[in-house]
Amino acid sequence: MTAASTSTLPAFCEGIQHFGQLPAEFAQYAQTPAIAANQAKVAAASNPTAVFQTLLAADALRYLTLKMAATKQSGHPGGFASIADGIAALVMLGYKNLITEVGHHAPGFYSTVFLDRSLEQMGIETVAQLCDRFRETHGLLGHLSGQIPGLLNPAGPLGQGQHFAMAAARLHPEQLFPVTIGDGGLGEPYIMSSMAHFHTAYPQATNFLPILVWNGFSQEHHSMVSTQSNEAMVTYWRGNGFKNVVLVDAKDYDDAGQSGAYVDSTAFSLPQRMAFTQAVLEAVEQTASAALGGTLSVLIIKQLKGAGVHKRGAQSHNLYAGDTVDKDYIAAALQSRALAPEAWNLVRTNFERANGGPAVKTVVTEFELPLSDLGTLPLNEFAVGTEHRQVATTAMGALAAYVGQQDPHFIVTNADGNAASGINNINQALKILHPTPDDTYFQGPQGQVYEPLSEDACAGLAAAQALMGARSLWCSYESFAINGLPVWQTVTQAMAELRRPAPSTVCLFTAGALEQGRNGWTHQRPEIENYFAAMMRNGNVFPLFPTDANSIQVCYDWALKTRNKGVTITASKSPLPIRTTFEQTQTALAKGAIALQTTPGSHTVVFAVIGDMMLIPVIDAARELAEQGIGSKIVAVVSPRRLYRPSDVAWQSCSQPDGDFLSDADFKALFDGDALIGVTGGASAMLEPLMLRSTLPRDIMAWKRGETTANANQLFALNNLTADRLSARAKALIH
Repeated sequence: MTAASTSTLPAFCEGIQHFGQLPAEFAQYAQTPAIAANQAKVAAASNPTAVFQTLLAADALRYLTLKMAATKQSGHPGGFASIADGIAALVMLGYKNLITEVGHHAPGFYSTVFLDRSLEQMGIETVAQLCDRFRETHGLLGHLSGQIPGLLNPAGPLGQGQHFAMAAARLHPEQLFPVTIGDGGLGEPYIMSSMAHFHTAYPQATNFLPILVWNGFSQEHHSMVSTQSNEAMVTYWRGNGFKNVVLVDAKDYDDAGQSGAYVDSTAFSLPQRMAFTQAVLEAVEQTASAALGGTLSVLIIKQLKGAGVHKRGAQSHNLYAGDTVDKDYIAAALQSRALAPEAWNLVRTNFERANGGPAVKTVVTEFELPLSDLGTLPLNEFAVGTEHRQVATTAMGALAAYVGQQDPHFIVTNADGNAASGINNINQALKILHPTPDDTYFQGPQGQVYEPLSEDACAGLAAAQALMGARSLWCSYESFAINGLPVWQTVTQAMAELRRPAPSTVCLFTAGALEQGRNGWTHQRPEIENYFAAMMRNGNVFPLFPTDANSIQVCYDWALKTRNKGVTITASKSPLPIRTTFEQTQTALAKGAIALQTTPGSHTVVFAVIGDMMLIPVIDAARELAEQGIGSKIVAVVSPRRLYRPSDVAWQSCSQPDGDFLSDADFKALFDGDALIGVTGGASAMLEPLMLRSTLPRDIMAWKRGETTANANQLFALNNLTADRLSARAKALIH
């Protein structure tokens, strides 16, 4: 171990504590960069120069990953260490559109885009700055987010990354999108099924490449697939439609006598390390070529978790307090991976040249995807009146159909069927994507309606497509959508941080709990609105509750024009009266709510109502009160996020900030009276803004629980949301 002369030390190496001696092979294989000037990749995967320099790159990635985490005594070095050879090979072969399913691999991915100079856009130019900014505000988050230059996707919950790779592959058929998948994450039930459905729907989009990080361990124990034989693992992938399955097992190259099925390649002799690295390079080259050439492929790299860092197995997963760079086993690991300054400079040059330049200047997410011009949406304004009943979801479906006809990238996703949600007109116009043409079901191989029976797959592809820059619409029963929300939330949070504009991720949630009486509580889960109510404070989440078929059209038109938001539209699939004009909803979207009806009387009870069907018993309650001489005002809350105070919401931190909130004067004009009752057939949390701002005697009447009932009125009664209960509560508040 040597201390480098400051005269020979590349500037970016400031902060590196340990430098190694130049190996004897350096003179033979490292006199010039393996990626030549004006080239984007190595000339040949089997060339010893390329192999040796890829090995150096893998050690550089391991060093930086461990150094970064140990500087903060926090982070996850072990998982990435077992795939460092694979990531180095991808970069050296010119593939930088890198995606991961594993948020714990974040420090390794940060190391990758540091080496290729992408992080200089964040002011990170040295190793010292890399470590200083790790796990710090406005720095490098503990898990991948949407704000890191050169990285394509956020990563937190397991089982999501494949969605980003598949969406990108569909939108960019000429590019390869490798996605690393941990063998711990492989236990998530949706990964394989989502890829199988995508391949059936889009058989030509094979240009995503799953790379299984098969290291034998999860976070705190052996992974559940650690007992599989190589043959069983290959058979598993082939049985799920992958025609080309390539497995590189480090055990086959071990000359260090390591026990167990999983071994550490950094313990091999240098010739065997080079043999293993060459095998990885050739496997990446072969699977990448096959994937780009139309064959569904997977690369499996089997190597012990923690290879080349401080510990092995699950113990390598996480660092804890006291795990500093000076801790004996961490210092020893850093010293064993240490490179000479000349080697660091060589790795940096190769990474910068790969793919034609730093990832921040070359990967697809650094550029806005051109969007088709939609022109003016064909809005259809229905006449106002209780006799003019229309299905709101059907009215929006007509607009979604139009969008798809104008925009070939646009997709609609639904797990439980559009026809069941009153939007069969979308199927009729855009067709369900299916390899079997059948006009009876409006399906065919060129359809734009993606229908896997998995909300995760629906939400995942729709949200990922928005993140990658294209329009989409996720449609779901309110009761089932909860299964797709983790990936939608991940993307929506990333949207708030994204460094470029992208279409908002838009959802339509139909079949509200009140419509699902005879299905029982399994179809009555409006507590999902609590999820969105909490997310409203993020700053870019807008739950919308249109009042009718006119209102929903204006809401969708608005959502299509927004950027970097998460917009949920919740509406009934039942024919309901038309209560508002287009202009009224435009006002409600700007102010949050509109007054629908004012009745004079001795007192004024304000009903602030969320939902379309919920208006029915409220209007009846207002009539009962009027018969007793008590006045009322019914206010339809369409966009509750607008009703917060600006200080309640983290809007200023959003990359596309929206700081429009209802002023105090306008709030008073809308909601002033003698008492205020917030009413919703969903979760009470949606009415929080009203409860925070109003000083009137007030209460909330909201959904409590579901039950099997014959009709909506019985569900109203079960939850004390009937006209007589509403009027009784109003009288109690004013007396």
